[in-house]
Amino acid sequence: MEKIDIGPYKVKNPVKLAEKSTFQDFGSTDKALKKELEEIREDLGKFQDILYAHGKYGVLVCLQGMDTSGKDSLIREVFKDFNARGVVVHSFKVPTELELKHDYLWRHYIALPARGKFSVFNRTHYENVLVTKVHPEYILGENIPGVESLTDIDEAFWENRYRQINDFERHISENGTLIFKFFLHLSKEEQRQRLLRRLRLKEKNWKFSAGDLKERKLWDSYQSCYEEAINKTSKPHAPWYVVPADNKKAARLIVASILLQALKKYKDVEEPELDEKIKANLETFKQELEKETE
Repeated sequence: MEKIDIGPYKVKNPVKLAEKSTFQDFGSTDKALKKELEEIREDLGKFQDILYAHGKYGVLVCLQGMDTSGKDSLIREVFKDFNARGVVVHSFKVPTELELKHDYLWRHYIALPARGKFSVFNRTHYENVLVTKVHPEYILGENIPGVESLTDIDEAFWENRYRQINDFERHISENGTLIFKFFLHLSKEEQRQRLLRRLRLKEKNWKFSAGDLKERKLWDSYQSCYEEAINKTSKPHAPWYVVPADNKKAARLIVASILLQALKKYKDVEEPELDEKIKANLETFKQELEKETE
């Protein structure tokens, strides 16, 4: 396969999700897509080793998408060749009692990657302008000063939240966190097929929730919220990428390609130089070890 052009997936101007394709296969077979991913993720794994040794940047990978968009399997396949010490996955569910005692960004802030590591957010801080915007009653549970009823959650409230998210991402970017945000763009019909598969296959039944069908009825509301969030928060230092997700193998390849191509632009990420004293005595150290007998 030829090198994937990642340009079309990056959000540089306002997008309309209804006009963005949800399917891609690059004219290749599943086998060819899988083979290409294996090569790219091997290179990603090597880059992560150097990033760890370099110790200057952390990488934050944010994954958002409707239910069944393939976030879990993408994480498994794209980061398979990483050293386990170099990547941490965080799956953000309904806020806990402790998390609700803090502001909504707190639980995300403490999960940010240490320098030299990757953090993958499976659902992210954007849930706070997605699910809570579709279900504004959830905001009341955050116990925010000045928000006493649903009438207090107006357009100004959401604009303020977008500003806070942009400020959060600008701050962490300026302090060494490289940010990648992926929206796995799934069609409604493909979601229907994947939900049916969960019901038909016994080993997949555990993934199904009746709540999935309730949320599916709000499809248009979610699409509108995603579109608004993407358009208001895609910045040069924290870009969004809209990835067609109907074909899981292609989606994984696109995400891996974007990560590798973008990260390789950081030419300052390289293995640290050895201490001069150690470098000057490498031969001595080698001879000492070679003289040892079992």
